[in-house]
Amino acid sequence: MVIITITTSIGCKSLYNKSTNADTKGLKDYYKNYFPIGVAVNTHNLTGNESKLILKEFNSLTAENDMKMGPIHPSPNRYNWRNADSIVRFAQKHHLKLRGHNLCWYKQTPDWIFVDHYGNTVSKDSLLRRLKSHIATVVDRYKNSVYAWDVVNEAVSDKDTSFLRNSKWLQICGEDFIDSAFCYAHEADPHAQLFYNDYNIINPQKRTKIYRLLKGLLNKGIPITGVGIQAHWSLTEPTREALETTIKLFASLGLKVQITELDISTSHRWNAQQKGSLVERKRISDSLEALKYKMVFEVFRKYKKYINGVTFWNLSDKYTWLNHYPLRGMRNYPLLFDTLLNRKAAYWGVVNW
Repeated sequence: MVIITITTSIGCKSLYNKSTNADTKGLKDYYKNYFPIGVAVNTHNLTGNESKLILKEFNSLTAENDMKMGPIHPSPNRYNWRNADSIVRFAQKHHLKLRGHNLCWYKQTPDWIFVDHYGNTVSKDSLLRRLKSHIATVVDRYKNSVYAWDVVNEAVSDKDTSFLRNSKWLQICGEDFIDSAFCYAHEADPHAQLFYNDYNIINPQKRTKIYRLLKGLLNKGIPITGVGIQAHWSLTEPTREALETTIKLFASLGLKVQITELDISTSHRWNAQQKGSLVERKRISDSLEALKYKMVFEVFRKYKKYINGVTFWNLSDKYTWLNHYPLRGMRNYPLLFDTLLNRKAAYWGVVNW
């Protein structure tokens, strides 16, 4: 058996040391003087031991899927309120903050919104009217419960040669759909915080394009509160420097920053030469994950005056979207709680400082 060792400047042992208040304090308590700590949920998380874990550890929720356009508005004259309402009631009952996710995205959008009764592509004016109606209806329903919305999601292209993603929204409306979505959301709830949300923001090229987009919105007087950094990261990225650069860049625009979809993938790290036993590999993985979480939260605390929310994307390793991406059925362990809802080494990396 080949034993793989790692060397760090921080003793990994300290990451496993449990606080003397471990049984009484949750993440929200450790960070009460910094920012809300949230979690993305679906309705199956709202009962039993998972609901108990939510209430112990978190003070903010995001609906992972149930407020997206496809699930909540599947046909022109029909809204599915049931699941979203359940999450809202849970948040209200337990006095939790609630983020809305999301109002305009190129995925999980129902096909009907882009076509007329004959199956032809709708006009720009028709599509914007439909977008306005959707946003007005959803935001108005939850205006007394949802404090912040991811208004436009993932509109910037990952391609070096393109500025915006070549979605149907862009093809039909041009860039106007972004401006309009924020205006519609502000009109429906003038008090809500409104965010542009995207992934790969740490990437310098994409970061520059997102900065250009948001600066343009501000210059036009479009009501936008901040940027959501999705934070689907790995054991190798981001670096401390890249993370600090990103936060400072968007803060320079006067925008708030939220970490909206935090998980740290533990996949794609072992090659054929790195054998070792499964137990040894898991131990090393846990240590590396804890060190990465420790670093990113050190940065979050350092820039707390700009960050007004951190949300983990799913509650535990039992249910994580990374078990289905990029390949369905692959196991990943990207969160602070294991499949049995126990705190992992990564948890202590976040709360011990």
